[in-house]
Amino acid sequence: MHSNLTRLAAAAAALVSAAVVAAPAAADQPELLTPCSPNASLRSFTDQLNKTTFGGQSVGGLSALARTDGNQALALVDNQGATPARFFTLKLKTSNRGQLSAEATKVTTLKRPDGTTFTGQNLDGEGLVVEPDGTILASSETEPVIRRFDKNGNQLAQLSTPPRFGVAPNGQASTNLTFEGLTRSADGKTLYAGMEGPLSADGTSATGRARLRFIQYVKPKGGDFIPGKQFAYLADPAMNVTELAWVDDDTLLVLERGFDGTKFSSKVFQVFTDGATDVSGVAALNDSSPFLYKKLLLNVGDCPNGAALLDNIEGMSLGDDLGDGRRQVTLMSDDNFSAAEVTRLYDFSIKLTKEPVLELRATYPAAQLQPGPVSGAVGVDPNNGQIPPFNGQPIPGFSGALLEGPDRYLAMPDNGFGTKGNSRDFLLRVYKIRTSNATEKITVDGFLSLRDPDKKIPFDIVNQSTADRLLTGGDFDIEAMARDRKGDLWFGDEFGPFLIHTDATGKVLDAPFALAGAKSPSSPDLQPGETPTIQGSRGWEAVGSSKDGRFLYPVVEGYRTDDTVQTRRWIYEFSVDQKRYTGRKWAYRADDPSFQIGDMQSIGDGNQFLLIERDDFEGPAAKMKKVFRIDLDDSGGEGYVRKTEVLDLLRIRDPYGISLPIAPGDFGLGDPFSYPIQSLESIVPLDKNRLFVVNDNNYPDSNGRHPGKPDDIEAIVVRVAGGLDS
Repeated sequence: MHSNLTRLAAAAAALVSAAVVAAPAAADQPELLTPCSPNASLRSFTDQLNKTTFGGQSVGGLSALARTDGNQALALVDNQGATPARFFTLKLKTSNRGQLSAEATKVTTLKRPDGTTFTGQNLDGEGLVVEPDGTILASSETEPVIRRFDKNGNQLAQLSTPPRFGVAPNGQASTNLTFEGLTRSADGKTLYAGMEGPLSADGTSATGRARLRFIQYVKPKGGDFIPGKQFAYLADPAMNVTELAWVDDDTLLVLERGFDGTKFSSKVFQVFTDGATDVSGVAALNDSSPFLYKKLLLNVGDCPNGAALLDNIEGMSLGDDLGDGRRQVTLMSDDNFSAAEVTRLYDFSIKLTKEPVLELRATYPAAQLQPGPVSGAVGVDPNNGQIPPFNGQPIPGFSGALLEGPDRYLAMPDNGFGTKGNSRDFLLRVYKIRTSNATEKITVDGFLSLRDPDKKIPFDIVNQSTADRLLTGGDFDIEAMARDRKGDLWFGDEFGPFLIHTDATGKVLDAPFALAGAKSPSSPDLQPGETPTIQGSRGWEAVGSSKDGRFLYPVVEGYRTDDTVQTRRWIYEFSVDQKRYTGRKWAYRADDPSFQIGDMQSIGDGNQFLLIERDDFEGPAAKMKKVFRIDLDDSGGEGYVRKTEVLDLLRIRDPYGISLPIAPGDFGLGDPFSYPIQSLESIVPLDKNRLFVVNDNNYPDSNGRHPGKPDDIEAIVVRVAGGLDS
């Protein structure tokens, strides 16, 4: 795009000129390697082409960049009045110090089939692709159209443009907002053309986000590209798409550019096309349309001195593989032949990542009851349309889970309704559940009852005088479950906090195990006037088990009241064989004092574990629901175990529509899928790449998925890119 930005830039000429023209010359720039984001670093930049000429033509207005063999690239000029439409051959080199340099070595004019030259008045070059046979595809915004040229600039063919993409009144596109991005797959069979602005029928959202379309061209055997599917893309507020770059069959890089009247902005996104929905038959896009999933990799303005370096960036190409998943990405600015703007090439190192993918979602209705006595009779308030007491036993979500077989789990609710007083009629159980992609349901196949018939518990319980002595939520608040090497079960309780040992059927085998010096306000061992050291409802929320089942690792959910460091969460070691705490402990640093630990499960070899860290919010307010990997043998410094993010549960790809359909009012469904449930407390590693997650729905209180409706129990399986243990 040229003329629109030229008019805008004129209003800000002094500011932009001061910001960019005064930048140091490229020859004096060492390799910068300055981080701009966790995924991108600026290596160097060069202004060597700025305000230069070659072959009597201005080397300016460069709107598309396509690398060829070796150090060569082609740069397409957009439109400069009556001057010839053209592209330049560039020599791009990266020195041993990482400094990028650029030199024009050839200029090629573009000509019609009759030999006459295109000019800037009838060809506005914005996208460029070099084919394996050396021919060139160039998109023009004027019509718009994509033309094929030979290496000497002679037009060979013209691709078909779907009629609605024509500039009004011939179609629904706007002048200077059409085919701005162009890229093709490595095998040469697929071509993508990206619209800079929206069709009139698609428009923008209330927040100024352009609803754009990408056209996927396919090449039939023996023929040239023909338009096929269309994909919906939602640009950031006040941004437009200026370039595309193909990475692999699942991934594109998308360059967005904005201008607020005084300064430019530029962002690079990784965009995933696998499973994308064809919208070619959709008359008008809206905010609920199936937009391509995108992830921000680079905001150029976030680089050190990024604001000064920014200009009208319109070109992008992929370069060398730099190792560790990083690629060289070259960006190029279009100076619009304006003295206030600059022709600049930027050399970035950008890390490309794979995204987690949703493989299963199965639910159990929140209000569905299991056999048992009436529950919630005392102290449970009506909420989300649910009126206690309940004529049976609800399953208020799961706070712990263990794998029993393919798609089969033992899943454990906590104490029921949150306190000792309101959960005396809630029976502590472990349910046997199955999940299925086919039915999208969680099926309950029975349960184990936690009970103390041998009177191992040394204090009074609710069912003190009955034969079975079934345990209730008035006795313990169980929040975690582990299995030892003999197959016995161990439960982490928050009221003590205690470790509770049962056999595989749920019968208590020992008196509960307390940690010396750790008592919550609900502990039966708390003496009158004694100060609790564990916050209420912040005891053993997670209990990891070593691979051999000989050690348990209970974790406090929140900080201890006798600990001045409120981001610290202690992990303790308990010997199953000796039935005692070993005295060893490790410190884990939470990202915020308010964040809680949800679960901890063994993964890989040695002392590696997965751990949930979360905030206590739900729905749109939820910002932190993550799974980290830790290694008890690896200190990250300052006395804390090192942690590595494995999965953000608020951002998961759903390219296959597993979470669909979406009912009005639902939050977090679709692509991307989000798991914005308040209490995420159970994870189960299934293999090196797949993780089972299920929620505690705090029935009847949590409503993170749909306001005013109690959250269902919602089990998901996520395939984690890169694996759980690497």
